[in-house]
Amino acid sequence: AKMISQNKEIPIIVSLVGSTEDDFAFMIKQFESCKILAFELNLSCPHVEKVGLEVGDDPELVKKIIKKIKSVTKIPIIAKVGLGTTNYLDTVLAAQEADADAITAINTLRAMAIDVETERPILSNKIGGLSGTPIKPVAIRCVYEISSKYDIPIIGCGGISSWEDAVEFILAGASAVQLGSVVGDNWLSVFGDINNGIMKYMEKKGFSKIEEMTGRAKRF
Repeated sequence: AKMISQNKEIPIIVSLVGSTEDDFAFMIKQFESCKILAFELNLSCPHVEKVGLEVGDDPELVKKIIKKIKSVTKIPIIAKVGLGTTNYLDTVLAAQEADADAITAINTLRAMAIDVETERPILSNKIGGLSGTPIKPVAIRCVYEISSKYDIPIIGCGGISSWEDAVEFILAGASAVQLGSVVGDNWLSVFGDINNGIMKYMEKKGFSKIEEMTGRAKRF
């Protein structure tokens, strides 16, 4: 991050994962010398015990963590939520009440696979996170529900592989989108492809800025 931040034209959003308020506060202090646009708190990763999703399943803990972080930095805080054992909308509410600046929705979904020859779970952790195109309809639904219920900016993610997917998220209520799995498949060219597709769509539809598109599906 220090090396990248030397190029002042590149915005940096740092993703952090921890289990307590002090964990996150300590990590944030390590970036004091960097030019950071925002911190994204991963409150929903299903891969590791005691962090991520287990934190996000406790709305009161989420509130404490965000309040602690807001007391030690003025840099915007984004809370990344997922689908765990509690209602994810309760986690969104807790984040909003703690003055989070935005929500990212959603993280990977808890999933499992078994090797039929060895008869054992493929992952040593048994359960991991399902990502990519299979989770897109779920992610779209969550963005739509969050934007319908709460007044907070949303970054949509989960299964975006084309400009059409990105536009779906924006129409559902997202102000921005994240790419993950598709970058591994197509490398960096995917960013230009999706950006160009969105811009052509906007020109065709007569939109001059993303804000004019955000949440338009909620009209119906």
